[in-house]
Amino acid sequence: MSRTRVSRQARMRVATVVSAFVLSAAPLTPQGVAQTYTETYRPQFHFTPQKNWMNDPNGLVYYKGEYHLFYQYNPNGNSWGDMSWGHAVSKDLVHWEELPLALSHDDKEMVFSGGAVVDRNNTTGFGTKENPPMVAIYTSAYKNGGRQAQSLAYSTDRGRTWTKYQGNPVIDIGSDNFRDPKVQWYAPTRSWLMTVSLSAEHKVRFYSSKNLKDWELQSEFGPAGATGGVWECPDLFPLAVDGDPEKVKWVLVVNLNPGGIAGGSAAQYFVGDFDGTTFIPDDKGAYTPPTGDVVQDFEGDGFGDWAVSGTAFGRGPATGTLDGQQAVSGFDGKGLANSFHGGDGTTGTLISPEFTVTSPYLNFKIGGGRHPHKAGTVLDGTAPEGTVLADFEGGYGDWTATGDAFGTAPATGTLPGQQQVSGYLGSGLVNTFRSADSTTGTLTSPEFTVDKKHINFLVGGGNHPADAANPTSVELLVDGRVVRSATGKDSEALDWTSWDVGDLAGKKARIRIVDDNTGGWGHVNADHIVMSDTAVQRASQETSVNLIVDGKVVRSVTGTDSEALDWASFDMRPYAGKKAQIRIVDTNTGGWGHVLADRFTMADKPAESVLERAGWADYGKDYYAAVSWEDAPDGKRYMIGWMNNWDYGQSVPTSPWRGVQSVPREMALRTVDGRIRLTSKPVGSLASLRQTGPARASGVTVTSTSKSLTGLGAQGKALDIEAAFSLKDAKRFGLKVRTGAGGEETVVGYDAVTQKLYVDRSRSGAGDFSGAFPGVQTAPLKAENGKVRLRILVDWSSVEVFGGDGEAVITDQIFPAPSSTGVQVFAEGGTATLDVLRAWRMKSIWQ
Repeated sequence: MSRTRVSRQARMRVATVVSAFVLSAAPLTPQGVAQTYTETYRPQFHFTPQKNWMNDPNGLVYYKGEYHLFYQYNPNGNSWGDMSWGHAVSKDLVHWEELPLALSHDDKEMVFSGGAVVDRNNTTGFGTKENPPMVAIYTSAYKNGGRQAQSLAYSTDRGRTWTKYQGNPVIDIGSDNFRDPKVQWYAPTRSWLMTVSLSAEHKVRFYSSKNLKDWELQSEFGPAGATGGVWECPDLFPLAVDGDPEKVKWVLVVNLNPGGIAGGSAAQYFVGDFDGTTFIPDDKGAYTPPTGDVVQDFEGDGFGDWAVSGTAFGRGPATGTLDGQQAVSGFDGKGLANSFHGGDGTTGTLISPEFTVTSPYLNFKIGGGRHPHKAGTVLDGTAPEGTVLADFEGGYGDWTATGDAFGTAPATGTLPGQQQVSGYLGSGLVNTFRSADSTTGTLTSPEFTVDKKHINFLVGGGNHPADAANPTSVELLVDGRVVRSATGKDSEALDWTSWDVGDLAGKKARIRIVDDNTGGWGHVNADHIVMSDTAVQRASQETSVNLIVDGKVVRSVTGTDSEALDWASFDMRPYAGKKAQIRIVDTNTGGWGHVLADRFTMADKPAESVLERAGWADYGKDYYAAVSWEDAPDGKRYMIGWMNNWDYGQSVPTSPWRGVQSVPREMALRTVDGRIRLTSKPVGSLASLRQTGPARASGVTVTSTSKSLTGLGAQGKALDIEAAFSLKDAKRFGLKVRTGAGGEETVVGYDAVTQKLYVDRSRSGAGDFSGAFPGVQTAPLKAENGKVRLRILVDWSSVEVFGGDGEAVITDQIFPAPSSTGVQVFAEGGTATLDVLRAWRMKSIWQ
């Protein structure tokens, strides 16, 4: 349950202040009462709460004809906090009834993620055999000290009301990273089996109990696979391989954040065997990267003909770990490029000589910080000349402060309990992370005359714009009105912002810095406000390896906040015959502000990283905390995930709710290319929402163009699309959904060259709330007999794409304009044929 958003958890970079009162379990407003569920981005066939914040699904169990969906819920607001269990039930996994709050936070604990079971034999004594109790097993997140332990609550009225067990907690190992128990009945030993995460250690533990109260540790699994973030919300279950009941394997799902295959949050899985005590994953064998011509291995005394700037890389290759650095591993030979010289406060670049691209791929190893290259940034972040309105080097001067957020003087960097702050100039800055995020206030400049074309400044902190209910923003006031504003991007790294104020020449103005937020990321950082005739360019804060062609960055990759180097690959084929350079960049002075690189090799095939070799239940950006239902009828295994990502989860532009669950999916194990893979398909009952008379198309051939299918009736904001394509000579082809004015589109395509399914949401509508949101997600998918089959679920703010037999799945949120309802077929670089398409408009589950 990714509640590592608390300030003490460095990875999540969020500070949270928790109210100390006990919430009553008063019923929520029933659905349909004073609520239309027709807000701009309100999903029409995905579950959302009527209002407020929701994240991880919890307590999934089927009992007496109802599928129970509990979920992490903030009953008091639209951002993470006051974690409790919300509750909804369904008879078909499609239509949901929201029920009153199930388990509430109180003055001692928040109620983090967990599971639920029906104690049919009344092993707990909480009910009777005639009326067995439903038992929730959840993580108690204690407010005093942050300890996490496993606790029980029970219900004897089908989950409508709950009582917390007086003997809680039932497992306490004294850890603050021990959470998310998933429990099931293990018939061979007639005992309960708990799967729970040691999240910071990248381990899963298995416990056994006869009564759900007394537990014995059986074994541990991990670290293994992807470990770029904390491990959370584990799940363990058996499935028949290829439908053969005589061949059963166990699936261990471990959700990871950050460090997922598409960046940020993701659901990883392992396939193996379980004997009631120990999980043993299938052996995939050792990985051997493709061979090729090594162009730089950093084995010499110096960097050779590579050009060095700055001090970060030293005078020559490092021979491993540097002073003050965690142990570095994964490099080849004795040398590597390591920009930790002098710690994370140094910067610099390492640039290869120019070369002609003659090989299809450039493979190399990379590690270090997770600070990607951002388009439009420059390496030189020098502030432009002009009139400095404030640099916060000697106090606040004649600026006026209200409230307690700004203290009596500027901060001199990072404050207690805060993630490392970077990107500011000099020694002082505005930083309202005082007493965590619990303080509020304003800081206002004296009046000045606008006499230049631009006002440039550095801003960071929370993403709460000036027009939000509780902003964390920098504002320009003219005649008492806000005429310009800017906010952070949920990051402690300050970045340049520029206001064009040419139209305000001669006006009297003030600058006001506002912190009116006490929730997650409820603070603002600001520095070096300068009025200039030149607009500042955003400074790079990357730790990355870039490919430069024609002076532009055309390929880039960054580390994963790890000192272990891993393989990466650049596809060089589009640049064959062109001149190129490799540029290793460290312009970051914050946490993990360094990069590691080694063994640049020209090869005919791409190397694969640990992430690419791992198993993923979904390759999109928005499928996390995925867990499955216990006791589903007919032995089915249904799974659901939180359709969001902690990289931007608290910034998505939805209100009065924030948070959505994916469509429930039926899971299976299938043999694909000789390997057992976890596959999924939308639950069958979803077809009940299809309106009659689908739009149809067949035999549509397109050559290097896009063709609208709207005339055939294929359009809408909520669609269920089935499509099949024949490969011809097109490099890329597929469908564009939610197309509209201004070039809005979400591209669902297939790359025939790389053999990958992809979703491109870079033009999908609103996305400027986070730099991590726009982009392209890919999943490996081989055509079958020259054909590619797709199932695409389009809702008002999401797409879920299932390729082939569900072995490639991509789930992404999108935020297009309501008028963007078109569907197009397209091909790039040649010809493709849409063999068949059926597109159903979907009914709303809220009607």
